[in-house]
Amino acid sequence: MSESMAFRGTTILALRKDGKTVVAGDGQVSLQQTVMKRKARKVRRMHNDQIICGFAGATADAFTLFERLEGKLNEHSGNLLRACVELAKDWRTDRYLRRLEAMLIAASKDQLLVLSGNGDVIEPDEDVAAIGSGGAYALAAARALMAHSTLDAEGIAREAMRVAADICVYTNHEVTVEIL
Repeated sequence: MSESMAFRGTTILALRKDGKTVVAGDGQVSLQQTVMKRKARKVRRMHNDQIICGFAGATADAFTLFERLEGKLNEHSGNLLRACVELAKDWRTDRYLRRLEAMLIAASKDQLLVLSGNGDVIEPDEDVAAIGSGGAYALAAARALMAHSTLDAEGIAREAMRVAADICVYTNHEVTVEIL
C-alpha cells in the first residue's frame, strides 16, 4: 500500500497512579481523509489478564506483534521486561518482523514499556507514556493532570484522551480503557 493509501493514526496512553495501571486507546481507523471505523479496539489484555497492551500503526502488523509478545510472555513466565526485550531483538533482526509498521505499549501492575520496530524497549521516567498520532497531546495532558489534579488513574486517562481527540484529527472519542 502506498504512503498515500496508508491507514493513519491513533492514540494509545498508559499510566500508573496509586497502584492502578490504565491503558486507553481511541477507536478511529482512518484511510487518507476518510474515517473507516469508529470503534476499533486497539487495547487488549494478555497473559491471563496480567498485561495490557495497546498498539498504534498497521492493524495486521500489530496483531502479529501481539501474538509474538504473548508467546514471549509464556516463554518467560510472564516477565514483561524480559518478554519485551526478546520481542524487540526478534523484531530488529528478523527480516519479516522488520517490515512491520506498528508500535506497542505494554503494561503490568509494576511496569510500563514502549516497544518500537527499531529495537527500542523504553521504560519512561514518569509513570506515563503515549504513542500514535495523538500521543504527544495525550502525554502532555496526562502529565499535567497527574501533577495538578485529584483525578484517579482512569479519570486522568479518560480526560487526557479527550484532549487528544479534540486536537488530533486521527483520534476520536470512542475510547477503550483497561485497568489493572
